[in-house]
Amino acid sequence: MADKVRADKATAVAELTEHFRASSATVLTEYRGLTVRQITDLRRSLGRTTTYSVAKNTLAKRAAADAGIAGLDELFTGPTALAFVSGDPVEAAKSLREFAKANPLLIIKGGVLDGKALTADEIRKLADLESREVLLSKMAGALLASLSNAASLFQAPISQAARLVEALRLKAEADPSVLRGGAGTPAPAPVAEVAEVEAPAAEAGAPAAETEAPQVEVAEVVETPAEETSTEATPETAADAEA
Repeated sequence: MADKVRADKATAVAELTEHFRASSATVLTEYRGLTVRQITDLRRSLGRTTTYSVAKNTLAKRAAADAGIAGLDELFTGPTALAFVSGDPVEAAKSLREFAKANPLLIIKGGVLDGKALTADEIRKLADLESREVLLSKMAGALLASLSNAASLFQAPISQAARLVEALRLKAEADPSVLRGGAGTPAPAPVAEVAEVEAPAAEAGAPAAETEAPQVEVAEVVETPAEETSTEATPETAADAEA
């Protein structure tokens, strides 16, 4: 019988030790006077990320020591129940504080957060902090606001440029000389003058035209003897020669 009791205690200590090690925070409470129904309601309010367990002080003290947690020995007095938090410690502290307000028989004695012992006042201050979800929501809102401001900074030059282009278009419609650089700016040269200016460039680069010119002169030389031969063959030309 004694061996079984020792084995049961060893098992209980091992389980509590594992809870201490695996939890992000642990809150020690005194539940004297609470009914079974009230404790059940408390467990429900803490949610699935928090385990609320009633434990003997001697076993809980030994488990805390095995888990390497110091500074809790004086809290293991009276009926003790431990809230092992695996979720957000702030949310768990808020739930315990709200339940204690509605049920004054629940007394928060202290706890541990990330291996550091906390007093009851520190647990209450932890409950006053904003939860992780609220902080993430605020961070997301701040990030969206920053992105919106950055987008507006990029859009401002674009909208200004668009307004400037529209203003120039309206001014050009009212005064066409704007397109020629203003009223005092000379009008562009006529097309003919431009052609004359461009002509030397065409002559400078026209070796092919010079090559074709001799072909025209050869054609004239060939045609001239033909005309003279046909003149000598006419009777009028022969009569003149006899006279």
